Amino acid sequence: MSPDPTRPVVALDDVSKAIIEQLQADGRRSYAAIGKVVGLSEAAVRQRVQRLVDSGVMQVVAVTDPLQLGFARQAMVGLKVTGSLETVADALAELDEVDYVVITAGTFDVLVEVVCESDERLLELISTRIRAVPGVISTETFMYLKLRKQSYAWGVR
Repeated sequence: MSPDPTRPVVALDDVSKAIIEQLQADGRRSYAAIGKVVGLSEAAVRQRVQRLVDSGVMQVVAVTDPLQLGFARQAMVGLKVTGSLETVADALAELDEVDYVVITAGTFDVLVEVVCESDERLLELISTRIRAVPGVISTETFMYLKLRKQSYAWGVR
């Protein structure tokens, strides 16, 4: 989820932070259960969650295991870029197989995470589509062998 520059930054109070923490722990937790923890009615929690979603502070989504859904290959691709990093990153974000794009400092200018059905599809994606994006100079692919940790419960500040 990337920030929308057209949306104002939302100041979070302690109740909104507590709601976010409850949903980070269990995204299916009922508004009534959250309300009991944070001291609000179910309707008030529902309104707060909707405001948090509408403002872009959070999303409520199902996190899936790509292997269970038929996607046998995941990889991180590091790209060296010339020209506008934002333009290249935006073009890469349009590719269906790309689920994460970040502009970085260091060896690579842009990192993209990709999910593919097979090694053949990964090869096609990198060879004919990622490397064809204007501004991409080079790529280095880091194929995932085993996921050891993936967490979205980093809390709030």
